[in-house]
Amino acid sequence: MIRTLDLKKSFKSGKTTVEAVRGVNLNVREGEIFGFLGPNGAGKTTTLRILTTLLPPTSGEAQVAGLDLRREPGKVRQRIGYVSQVGGVDNHATGRENLILQARLYGLSKTEAESRTETLLETLELDTFADRTAKTYSGGQKRRLDLALGLVHRPPLIFLDEPTTGLDPQSRARLWDEVKKLQASGTTVFLTTHYLDEADVLCDRIAIIDGGQVVAEGTPDELKRCVAGDVVTVGLTNLNGAVHHAEELLRGQTFVRELEPAEDGAIRLYVERGEEALPQILRTLDGAGLGLASISLARPSLDDVFLRQTGRSLRDSAA
Repeated sequence: MIRTLDLKKSFKSGKTTVEAVRGVNLNVREGEIFGFLGPNGAGKTTTLRILTTLLPPTSGEAQVAGLDLRREPGKVRQRIGYVSQVGGVDNHATGRENLILQARLYGLSKTEAESRTETLLETLELDTFADRTAKTYSGGQKRRLDLALGLVHRPPLIFLDEPTTGLDPQSRARLWDEVKKLQASGTTVFLTTHYLDEADVLCDRIAIIDGGQVVAEGTPDELKRCVAGDVVTVGLTNLNGAVHHAEELLRGQTFVRELEPAEDGAIRLYVERGEEALPQILRTLDGAGLGLASISLARPSLDDVFLRQTGRSLRDSAA
């Protein structure tokens, strides 16, 4: 559904050239939910805008929905849906009016537009308030209307740009269900998100972009397996030289595969078997007279993958 080869985009900023996208290669398969993760300024939004024909690439090739992006941008727009972060709802029109107008803009006849609108209103459970103005909708209701606007012309490929940002947990879960239904109906979904649990639950495959380049790609499980074992985070009570001493002690232990500083003066350890390593870590620190403030064991998460690949936490980047 999407294939890019060495896709690049640069901007002029005074006398400086900024390379926002530096050779992105993607291959999104038909019928999958593909996640695109990256911190602010990583090139995620620029790549998305290129793929949705809103920005021309500086160089490189791309096929979107089976069409050449450079040569057939108009046809690409006919075959894709796009739900932006800010949405496209007219707050002064009703939900029904929004959908009928969008359908007519895509060339559907009046009868087809009304029929398609009714179908989407029922499918996304918007029918009970379809004739109220959109400004009276809750955040979750408005986001479902945004989704309906992106689907009104039956595109085989839809781009969802941070679709659940700002929604309460119940509305997020509701929208997740709708995204899964889209996939079940054969629609390919290209999803950007800051929510790691969202990517883990929804996405068949994920690409992580940083510095304008894709630094990791695979299924959520494949990406998490690239992290070296379980993650143990150790916090110390006496920070005056204690962290450096603890790092020296633990780095030399055979059960520690990798070690790096964590937030607030803590230490993050990657170990083969966390449940076996914990007692050994405690004995090592206790034997050196180092006080322990906290210790936690976790299986690798997508944030650990992100941290390993970019040196930053996506949760911190999102905040």
